[in-house]
Amino acid sequence: MKKILLLSDTHSYIDDRIIHYAKQADEIWHAGDIGAIEVTDKLKNTGKPLIAVFGNIDNAEIRKEFPLNQRWMCEGVDVWMTHIGGYPKKYNPAVREEIRQNPPKLFICGHSHILKVMMDKDLGVLHMNPGAAGKHGWHKQRTMLRFVIDGEDIKDLEVIELAGK
Repeated sequence: MKKILLLSDTHSYIDDRIIHYAKQADEIWHAGDIGAIEVTDKLKNTGKPLIAVFGNIDNAEIRKEFPLNQRWMCEGVDVWMTHIGGYPKKYNPAVREEIRQNPPKLFICGHSHILKVMMDKDLGVLHMNPGAAGKHGWHKQRTMLRFVIDGEDIKDLEVIELAGK
């Protein structure tokens, strides 16, 4: 069993509330638009494993450390994370065919700053976008997701609302 903290779109911003939740997790996943390498350095300093992808605003230093896509097994769950992925029925063209040909159980993206969790019933894929944890962008509420992966089960999903911008 693993407790996951999922965040995205920090845009160079990290605060004590994010770190507080990061310390409670078994793993931290960041779905891109990190903004500054100091953000991921602080997340790593919690002592928790970090899995991240770069986003469209991320510089060469971040792109050197983190890939565009990550696909891995967490417990019994096939996870695919990318920054610009779209959502069921409207996947980004860069990932659409791969999702159809080889669907993961959990597909994660960021970019939109819109928190969204929905099932792709056609493919059996759970889609998650944690919204934006940073202060830059048009969103009004800063959000993250916390959930548990236990074997093949994804459960105990919580929305974490951080202080507004």
